[in-house]
Amino acid sequence: MQRARDVNTAVMELLIMAYALKTACARNIIGVIPYFPYSKQSKMRKRGSIVCKLLASMLAKAGLTHIITMDLHQKEIQGFFSFPVDNLRASPFLLQYIQEEIPNYRNAVIVAKSPDAAKRAQSYAERLRLGLAVIHGEAQCTELDMDDGRHSPPMVRNATVHPGLELPLMMAKEKPPITVVGDVGGSIAIIVDDIIDDVESFVAAAEILKERGAYKIYVMATHGILSAEAPRLIEESSIDEVVVTNTVPHEVQKLQCPKIKTVDISLILSEAIRRIHNGESMAYLFRNITVDD
Repeated sequence: MQRARDVNTAVMELLIMAYALKTACARNIIGVIPYFPYSKQSKMRKRGSIVCKLLASMLAKAGLTHIITMDLHQKEIQGFFSFPVDNLRASPFLLQYIQEEIPNYRNAVIVAKSPDAAKRAQSYAERLRLGLAVIHGEAQCTELDMDDGRHSPPMVRNATVHPGLELPLMMAKEKPPITVVGDVGGSIAIIVDDIIDDVESFVAAAEILKERGAYKIYVMATHGILSAEAPRLIEESSIDEVVVTNTVPHEVQKLQCPKIKTVDISLILSEAIRRIHNGESMAYLFRNITVDD
């Protein structure tokens, strides 16, 4: 599935194509979706919908019988489907890039941009025999910045509550100021994640790493969405290089920002297609892959 200018258009085209093949009595309909859209919306947030599960149901209803994708945002997404999903990994290609393209990579520290990304960063650090650091907290916002609807809906002043019912209130979370757990002084910092879309958090992480003594900063991820003003923000930031794979086309962004580099992962996708077509085992493509990868 190619990423169109509008992801919703691409999804509808895929659904219509799959349904046309289904009505034409195709025995198997395999979708190759390197970046699975809406993968970040895979958990229930307050009373919101789980859009990723809805999309999985739509693909099954349209007639797909198998999906090849890469680095799902949450591995549990595979459970949304009623048919096989091969979730390939881009980490071998990114690890190879680190070893071959980053000078003096032995003096690097793998950095997790948040505690949520710590397992991924730990996997990279263990394979490369490098140190690990984790960024915790968030940039402090002014009161004006907080007025963006994140606390909506507003509280109802005159809400009626049953006289005998007193529900305990959950204390609001308050993250500490952004800080680094681990030593990056005099080292190359390599931030790893699965998706780069809005880059403000990566830029803020790069600034704090510079303050802590990192002399070069790389950002590596599988999916380079790089929407809105991402190329300009990267170009003006302390980030030296952003390395992403070609699961999502980003030729325009590369023209706007020479710091963006691409790693080609077409080899593993083509091998997966070949193996499925010939009825061969897919286990070879998942060798040495662990739960945390």
